[in-house]
Amino acid sequence: MKCAVVILNWNGKHHLEEYLPSVVEHTKLSDIIVADNCSTDNSVEFLKAHFPQVKLLHNTKNFGYAKGYNEALKKIEGHYDVYLLINSDIEVTPNWEKPLIDLLNETKEAAVCQPKILSHSKKDTFEYAGASGGYIDCMGYTFCRGRLFETSEKDTLQYENKEEIFWASGACFAIKANLFHQLNGFDEDIYAHMEEIDLCWRLQQRGYTIFIQPSSTVYHLGGGSLQYDSPFKSYLNFRNNLLLLVKNDFSKWLFLKLIFRMQLDGLAGIRLLLKGKLSLFFSIAHAHFGFYKRLPKFLKKRKHNKQNLQTNTLIGKYNRLLIWDYFVKGKRKFSELNQKAFNR
Repeated sequence: MKCAVVILNWNGKHHLEEYLPSVVEHTKLSDIIVADNCSTDNSVEFLKAHFPQVKLLHNTKNFGYAKGYNEALKKIEGHYDVYLLINSDIEVTPNWEKPLIDLLNETKEAAVCQPKILSHSKKDTFEYAGASGGYIDCMGYTFCRGRLFETSEKDTLQYENKEEIFWASGACFAIKANLFHQLNGFDEDIYAHMEEIDLCWRLQQRGYTIFIQPSSTVYHLGGGSLQYDSPFKSYLNFRNNLLLLVKNDFSKWLFLKLIFRMQLDGLAGIRLLLKGKLSLFFSIAHAHFGFYKRLPKFLKKRKHNKQNLQTNTLIGKYNRLLIWDYFVKGKRKFSELNQKAFNR
């Protein structure tokens, strides 16, 4: 299989300086490509001077994450069998790529797989964005093996088994190139944050599987483009979570689910307000208006997805309410959740 590691960059010279050396050192089976989103910080000049072995793709403007990758990967469509998409703030480790490539090569139904993602600042702790595989609960709340809401577990090798999951983290994952293009890549109307969850959801609905492969490990700085407490990031997460439900959730109770979710979002906003986080409080209200604005377009996407639906039995769905388990029952670890409530 011919493989390419593709790093999307926008004004990330400082990240390339720190993290690209590990990618160059430990990547043995793939071409390394930086897709530049029209940076203005001399990123391109730095790469040409210090990493001439790295291939460059140039986007004509800063398209953001989803469209940025879509535009870049169109330029190399047909040249590679597997794309390994990684953030510019990822430090990889020896032999990181082979387990991911092998899994996709050996498993016909596998479309995507991710490595174990640990925190770059606390290397014994799972990183927020991906940890050891992504899941979703009955109300659309996303979480990971190793991270529930704000709580990240220490890695004591408790989640080392390879298994099917609901979604793989966009911070670092491998995907079969033909399937990426077959599904028209990331949804550009999502822009950023949860676009990888949408893609994995659509792949599952078409009969493909998503995997976590913990024998591959990377370290993620996190917040490389937007800090975790960024109001814009909060806006995107709340807005996109609702849009994903409209687009991909075909349960008969969707309307009631959306009403309940928006009420829960309101409670989350009150919680932020009580903590004095006024800008994050307003970001939730802004997210709901953004959701209403985009609702007609996503209802059309929903119709299209339903026409292409092959299965609605999705692996990695948690058929319980995570906020109840976390905030009321005090469960802080993935292993404490009712494992029989997961679709396996």
